Amino acid sequence: MNIRAAAQAVPCGLIGLLLIGGWPGVVVGTVVGVLAYRWLRRQPSRAEVRERRRVEADLPFATDLLAAALRAGAAPDVAATCTGRAVGGPLGLRLQQVSRSLRFGASADEAWSYLGDGEATRRVVRAAVRSQHSGAALAGSLTRVGDDLRADRLIAADADGRRAGVLIVLPLGVCFLPAFILAGLVPVIVAVLGGVLNP
Repeated sequence: MNIRAAAQAVPCGLIGLLLIGGWPGVVVGTVVGVLAYRWLRRQPSRAEVRERRRVEADLPFATDLLAAALRAGAAPDVAATCTGRAVGGPLGLRLQQVSRSLRFGASADEAWSYLGDGEATRRVVRAAVRSQHSGAALAGSLTRVGDDLRADRLIAADADGRRAGVLIVLPLGVCFLPAFILAGLVPVIVAVLGGVLNP
C-alpha cells in the first residue's frame, strides 16, 4: 500500500462524504477516495522526479563518455562500467546495471532498458538496440543522441525563458490596468457625464 497516496486520497473521500452527506455521501466518498488513491499511486514521488531530472541532465555527458570509450576500443559493457563510475549518481548506478547485464549475456534491449523509461533514456536504448541488430557503430549513434539531447535542453530552456517573461508581465498588467482605469478613464468619464448632466 502506498502510504503517500492513501494519505492524500482519504481527504478526497471525506470531502465527497461531507458535501453530499448521508448514505449517498458514504458511497460517493468511498468511490472518490478509491479513484483518487489509484490515480495518486501512479504519480511519481518527488524523489523519483528529482532522480529522473538528474538522469536526464547527466545523459548527454554520459553519451559522450560512452562514445569516447567505444571509439577507444572498449567493449560496450566496459564502456558502460567506466562511464557509470565517471558520471556517478543515479545514472551511474543504472549504467553499472547495464554493464552487469551485458557481461552476463543479456540482449541489448534487455540490458540497456535498465537506463529507465524516460524519453531521453529511450533514445539511448533505441540507439544501442539498432546498433546491435544493424551493425551500425554505437559510438556514432550515441554521439548523435547526445547532440540531440543537448539541442532539446536548449530549446526547452529557451521556451522556459519565454514563458517566464510572459508570467512576469502578467502581474504587472493586473496591477497597471486597474490603475490606468481609475486614474485615466474614470476622471474623463466623470467630467463628460458631469458636462452632459449639468448643462
